[in-house]
Amino acid sequence: MEFIIHNLNELPEVAKDIFANLRYKLITFEGEMGAGKTTFIKEFVKTLGTSDEVSSPTFSIVNEYDTDNGKVYHFDFYRLNHEDEALDFGIEEYLYSNHYCLMEWPNKIANFIPEEHHVITIKNIDGARHLNFK
Repeated sequence: MEFIIHNLNELPEVAKDIFANLRYKLITFEGEMGAGKTTFIKEFVKTLGTSDEVSSPTFSIVNEYDTDNGKVYHFDFYRLNHEDEALDFGIEEYLYSNHYCLMEWPNKIANFIPEEHHVITIKNIDGARHLNFK
């Protein structure tokens, strides 16, 4: 599925469409710095039904949210220097927890991501965000 987002007001509908088409609870987010990964994740977690404040886990690496649809783990692996660092905080436990795992910069832990997951790629093209969901 591909979405072209011209305005942030369109994000709630895109998040609902993606949620309705999920087969897996593991979702990787790819895109350059500033592409809108965290912005979309904030809206997606709202769609799952949370009253928590959703923020970037850049310094904590993982944030946890309670939603109407269960726990959500939001990862930002940007600061990892080596994928083995993810083992230190128990990445495998998170990935096999049967909770939603939303992962920014997944290339940093590529060898640990299970085969069955979705990929969302976000690109800024001519002032619009192009979001591809697989």
